[in-house]
Amino acid sequence: MNNKKILVINCGSSSLKYQLFLMPEGINLVKGLIERIGQKDSTIKQEHKDKTIEKKVQVKDHNQAVKVMLEAILNPKDGILKNIKDIDSVAHRVVHGGEKYSEPVIITNEVVNDIENFADLAPLHNPVNLEGIKAAMEQIQSIKHTATFDTSFHQSIPEYAYMYAIPHELYEKFRIRRYGFHGSSHSYVANKALSYCKRAKENTNLITCHLGNGCSITAIAFGKSVDTSMGFTPLEGLVMGTRSGDIDPAIIHYLLDKGYTDKEVIDMLNKKSGLLGVSGLSNDVRDIEKAAKEGNKQAQLALDCFAYRIKKYIGAYSAVMVKVDILVFTGGIGQNSIYMRELIANNLFNIGIHFDKDKNKLIGNHIGIISTDYSPVTVIVIPTDEEKKMAEDSYTLLFQ
Repeated sequence: MNNKKILVINCGSSSLKYQLFLMPEGINLVKGLIERIGQKDSTIKQEHKDKTIEKKVQVKDHNQAVKVMLEAILNPKDGILKNIKDIDSVAHRVVHGGEKYSEPVIITNEVVNDIENFADLAPLHNPVNLEGIKAAMEQIQSIKHTATFDTSFHQSIPEYAYMYAIPHELYEKFRIRRYGFHGSSHSYVANKALSYCKRAKENTNLITCHLGNGCSITAIAFGKSVDTSMGFTPLEGLVMGTRSGDIDPAIIHYLLDKGYTDKEVIDMLNKKSGLLGVSGLSNDVRDIEKAAKEGNKQAQLALDCFAYRIKKYIGAYSAVMVKVDILVFTGGIGQNSIYMRELIANNLFNIGIHFDKDKNKLIGNHIGIISTDYSPVTVIVIPTDEEKKMAEDSYTLLFQ
């Protein structure tokens, strides 16, 4: 077997997540997280086997974060590799690939330029994704780097589903359309669900719910995305941790007339809304569930709003796909919140979902079916692994 070690890098605005996989087996050799990049209290946490190292480090930018990551991986005492040349390829996450990229690609100068050009479409994500790519390519040379785009899985969505009902010239000039995100997660859990349920993609329709701080839901037919809740940006769709999801766009103009600035409104919709905005407490479902159990009505309202929006999307996607075979829950909330899964999936008999409360409690946060044996739609919990999907993409692209 042609074993390869693939390093996966996922850069956030102030963080760098990394994992090293042995492929094609998909064995995780090490994983780590560098947080608070650019701040005085930066930290690194690295785990492999039964060993965890956690310490404070000085990390001023993503370039230095890559150096810190490599030092940790190659550390003679606590590391996993003896030589940087043991790394066979590096896989990077890029949020926005526009309409150009529907598959993972080998990173070239052209790809780097495109990622930079797409920054207008994902200003919070693409620039830091690119910083990580440039730093890694500078420090890990003589091997190929690949990019997996969050948007690529959704490039199969038909035109009538991705087009907004605004003047067509805005699409022609600025490519304003639905792009969708969380593509690696939706693709990964869909394939896992098909395998677990012993189904073929050719005769199986799925609805996958990625529920975390960011949330999206995707309709999948023949193994391809046919609709998804996030749109031109990751703000549209479901109620999320701090994002509003769907709102009447006239609200924005109304708030501007009331004296709010454009920046204040966009910041509010992205960072102060969603579960945090409605509950007034937190963007973390665990905190909100605890408060709701203690009788906090705003906390319960936030949970009800969250579940209701998801139910609406499940119903809508059930309608446009004619039939649904599998409903998947994944992401931090989808995998871990027994209560939220029950709130969402209960009482959906009219679309063939017969939820089993006892199975739901027993499964906890592990892979498993949480619908009744006689349910026409199989409801299943699948832990996501976006980094593993990226490693699979890189291995397939370079070594198969």
